[in-house]
Amino acid sequence: MSGKKVKKKSTPPSSMDKNKFNMKIVTSDVCSRCRKCERGLRYLEKMSQPGAVGKGVPCILTKGKAYV
Repeated sequence: MSGKKVKKKSTPPSSMDKNKFNMKIVTSDVCSRCRKCERGLRYLEKMSQPGAVGKGVPCILTKGKAYV
């Protein structure tokens, strides 16, 4: 054995993962002003229930550039 370590090639993230972390997390107040996407409208409906607690939803309209 020569004792050399073999580096494993890391697989590049998929196109979905590249943009996933670039979207801003917005709360229901932003979704109520925008009203353009289905995901935001579902979140707004969920947050309009009494006692609802939410952490926000990724906004597709604030999607950034992919890591290239």
